Amino acid sequence: MRSRLSRLPTLALLAIMTAGALTPAAVSAGSADAPNGRGPQVFKPAVKPSTGAEDASEAKGDAKRNIDNTDGGPAGPIDRRTLSIGRGDTLMDLLAEAKVPANDAHDAVAALRDVYNPRRLQVGQRVTVLFEPRRSGARKFVGLEFAPDPLRSVSIARNGDAGFTSSQIEKPVTRKPVAAQGVIRSSLFEAGAQARVPISVMMAFLQNFSYDVDFQRDLQPGDRFEVMYEKLITADGTEAGEGELLYASLTLSGEDMPIYRFKTRDGRIDYYNGDGESIRRALLRTPIDGARITSGFGMRRHPILGFSKMHKGVDFGAPSGTPIYAAGRGTIELAERNSSYGNYVRIRHNTEISTAYAHMSRFAKSIRRGARVDQGDIIGYVGSTGRSTGPHLHYEVLKGGQPVNPRSVDLPTGEKLEGRELQNFLQARRAIDRLFEDSRSGLQLARTPAPASLEEKGCNKATSC
Repeated sequence: MRSRLSRLPTLALLAIMTAGALTPAAVSAGSADAPNGRGPQVFKPAVKPSTGAEDASEAKGDAKRNIDNTDGGPAGPIDRRTLSIGRGDTLMDLLAEAKVPANDAHDAVAALRDVYNPRRLQVGQRVTVLFEPRRSGARKFVGLEFAPDPLRSVSIARNGDAGFTSSQIEKPVTRKPVAAQGVIRSSLFEAGAQARVPISVMMAFLQNFSYDVDFQRDLQPGDRFEVMYEKLITADGTEAGEGELLYASLTLSGEDMPIYRFKTRDGRIDYYNGDGESIRRALLRTPIDGARITSGFGMRRHPILGFSKMHKGVDFGAPSGTPIYAAGRGTIELAERNSSYGNYVRIRHNTEISTAYAHMSRFAKSIRRGARVDQGDIIGYVGSTGRSTGPHLHYEVLKGGQPVNPRSVDLPTGEKLEGRELQNFLQARRAIDRLFEDSRSGLQLARTPAPASLEEKGCNKATSC
């Protein structure tokens, strides 16, 4: 007797096999001469038990193969396209110009924020956008890279299906000490520019001497300055900016005022005079850079009201937007619009001393009542709000709630090093003095000649002999 399977039409048999009821290996279509008169034997193949993890892995592999099959997979080396940030552009604008999908661009910028604020990108910054060519002819966005400054490079890379990851590499640098000196004719900044001292170094110089020096009144033609600072140089010889100000000295009317950078055993870094006394005082004499005094403390004829009135502070004339610094560490008591003072901030430094700042164009971020500030923190910006004839800072010092002359109030000095700490400082001071002398071979001298009366005084660190 013939098997019933053998009588099935061929197409029907194929349909059954495709549905999984039979497999070619599991079917034995025997003839009528089967042994023992039995019909054909069907062998079921052994089935290996599967786990959920294996199924998930298989499904994930299938999904990846399906994705790869969709665009044909990688087709060659990474395609690099370099673009520049234009005026008014954002990184999102640049990625859109490079035809990066909006979702990918958003995720890449979000990942970048872990290592770099994209808002800091400057006009002209070059950004390289990376694409992976696919066999389908399409391009897949896989990341970007740029160097925000000579000291580091930043990159964003696609991390499979998990979005993007960010990283940065800091380049090793050599710190080369550089010495410079000059004679002051009209202003410290002009003398610094003639001596080719970077502006950042001159700003650090000014801030550190502002505890004791009124740069509007104390400087006289013929006064001298000298500095030693670090120049950062990468392995390929590129100058990558300036490091720390190591030493500075200002000679006012023949009196030398040197300061030295020193790190204590507990890690605190500050500047000290030659005797190991911190130059940092309770309050800054001048809580603003590069300003001129336009009105002092005391009775005066008010420029708007037209009659004599007590002027309770000191006015510093400066362009709108010039940063205003907290004169000392303390707590914000007021940060609000205050009648004729305009935008006004008052800081309580201790139970006796407070300082006030008026006519600001705006407050700095995070400046609000109750906030803590450190000496030198930016609290606002110069403006002309309230009763004002032009942009300036009105600065007051209050002692026991009463205004006192900021220029004559006695300000206590900072700490004085003692014992082993003082000995370590004196050793560091001698090393800095030697380093300054060793750097004289490359000393940058101001091009303006010194007056004969000063040149005849002899040789010291402030002269080139």
